[in-house]
Amino acid sequence: MSVTSVRHNKIDLALHQLRAAIDETARPLLLLHGLGEHTPAEAPAWVTSWQGAIVGLDFTGHGNSTIPSGGGYTAELLLGDADAALAALVEQSPDGMITVFGRGLGAYIGLQLAGARASQVHGAIMLDGPGLAGGPTGPTSQSFFSLPPSNTTPDPYALVELGRDLRPPDYVRSFVQLAIAGSKLEEPVAVCTVFRPEWLAAVADEHGVMDVPLAEALETFA
Repeated sequence: MSVTSVRHNKIDLALHQLRAAIDETARPLLLLHGLGEHTPAEAPAWVTSWQGAIVGLDFTGHGNSTIPSGGGYTAELLLGDADAALAALVEQSPDGMITVFGRGLGAYIGLQLAGARASQVHGAIMLDGPGLAGGPTGPTSQSFFSLPPSNTTPDPYALVELGRDLRPPDYVRSFVQLAIAGSKLEEPVAVCTVFRPEWLAAVADEHGVMDVPLAEALETFA
């Protein structure tokens, strides 16, 4: 496994090459981990059927990526992380596109990336994992808190702030609609989860979203 560094503003992100491409004509698969996790040491068994390169990103404050001072984590910040990884990977892709595979929090970020970069994301796969539920689905009052500085990942601020991330269904559905509008695929999003929080149930009900087993999603997007 090799690790390269990708810059996102003041953050150095760790991008792990878990496996080289088996078929050089196949596009890369970007793995996005769950809340509090990091990229595994090797490609998970679930995705070894993928013929392209398999690459994992450590989000800000996770794994081997930089820990910012004082928190300030949002899903949109991590979307920027994923976008930086995408920019690095599309240069290696035979068709300038990648497929995204996200677990838990990474599934939510992968959906956002599919909407934000619809012309470069050839399918987003959503799987169960830590941080999938997120926080409330409507406005609420949040308490203030302060945590001691941490030199190890996962950053405690990330666990608290991203664990209560606001996910209104209407906001989330907008990323599905953007993905459909900009993708060459009729169904650019695949929900493969067992757990369905309110925001994800709204996604699964949208036109253009597949509700299928993981193996079928990987085969479709390959």
